[in-house]
Amino acid sequence: MPAARSARRYWLVKSEPDSFSFHDLLAAKGRTTCWDGVRNYQARNTMRDDMKKGDLVFFYHSSTDPAAIVGIAEVTREAYPDHTALDPADSHFDPKSKAESPTWWMVDLKAVTTLAQPITLAQLRGVKGLEKMVLLQKGSRLSVQPVSGKEWEIITLL
Repeated sequence: MPAARSARRYWLVKSEPDSFSFHDLLAAKGRTTCWDGVRNYQARNTMRDDMKKGDLVFFYHSSTDPAAIVGIAEVTREAYPDHTALDPADSHFDPKSKAESPTWWMVDLKAVTTLAQPITLAQLRGVKGLEKMVLLQKGSRLSVQPVSGKEWEIITLL
């Protein structure tokens, strides 16, 4: 039996603001939504295996100018099958995914707070202690990624 995890962990999720913005999360019923449509196996595994209720999440707007962390959310529901993979009318449909053995998973996120000032990618690149942050690594494209406790602390103090 696996050991229980006692410490809160931290994450960063990326979304293009034209697809789903932090403002959209704030406007959602209960300021909560399912984080669906992730179609990368590594990001899926992170959500399915590692993200737990109560973990905190930086919400990052990607593919915009400037790309930036714009808010903080909390995981309110642990991984469960992503229903959009089973819906042929949904843009995230995956014909290989089956209800009895789902390929794709999602978590629920709730908006906690909007940052007073977005923290841009350029700003993050210049901060001592963030050199190893996944977001700042060359070629990093994961839509769901870990943030260390130290990185979280540094960023929240900016």
